[in-house]
Amino acid sequence: MAPVNPFREVDGSPNVYTTGRTLMTVNAARDVNVYGERLVEFAGTQYRSWDPMRSKLAALILLGGRDLGLDRSSRVLYLGAASGTTASHVSDIASSGMVYCVEVSQRSFRDLVGVCESRRNMIPIMADASRPEDYSHMVEGVDLVYQDIAQRDQAEMFVRNMRHFDVERGILMLKSRSVDVNREPGEVYAETRRELVSKGLKVREAVDISQYAKDHAAFVVGP
Repeated sequence: MAPVNPFREVDGSPNVYTTGRTLMTVNAARDVNVYGERLVEFAGTQYRSWDPMRSKLAALILLGGRDLGLDRSSRVLYLGAASGTTASHVSDIASSGMVYCVEVSQRSFRDLVGVCESRRNMIPIMADASRPEDYSHMVEGVDLVYQDIAQRDQAEMFVRNMRHFDVERGILMLKSRSVDVNREPGEVYAETRRELVSKGLKVREAVDISQYAKDHAAFVVGP
């Protein structure tokens, strides 16, 4: 009798798997890990553990975020890719798509380039995410914007990129203390939601992910 696969695909999140307690993605760069994550083999497929304490996207999915617009063929503009931790899992998910990774920090960018070298669908772009016109010539056919940048105008930056690339779907990871350290996170989240809606974006869901990432909420926008 063949062994039972302990991994099942998460509903609404193609290429994301769970054992019931943890998340996994299928490794797009076999035998290569990015941040010391565990690699697990089953029936010829290699899975990578996905730590929600180190990835806000994993936290969002664990907390029930669904219909994120991220699937196997997605072409993702990832703003604030840092060293490539979450971006590498997005690369696993968008296995037949592309992940354009924008990062402005030279130190983080060096690590990001190393991650991209082992993954055919990740492109590193050193640029300021507040200036999409500077990197638009390097990006093609984007259908989802993912942003994780902790600074005061993060919502405005997100909207600017959504408009510049004419994209309907996006995920904004918002750090409330970077917007206003003197206000309660809930107030900042509510204001951000109103701002996104006022700019013509439809907020499909807003999820408080603070149990994994302090003072953070995820905003999922789409048609």
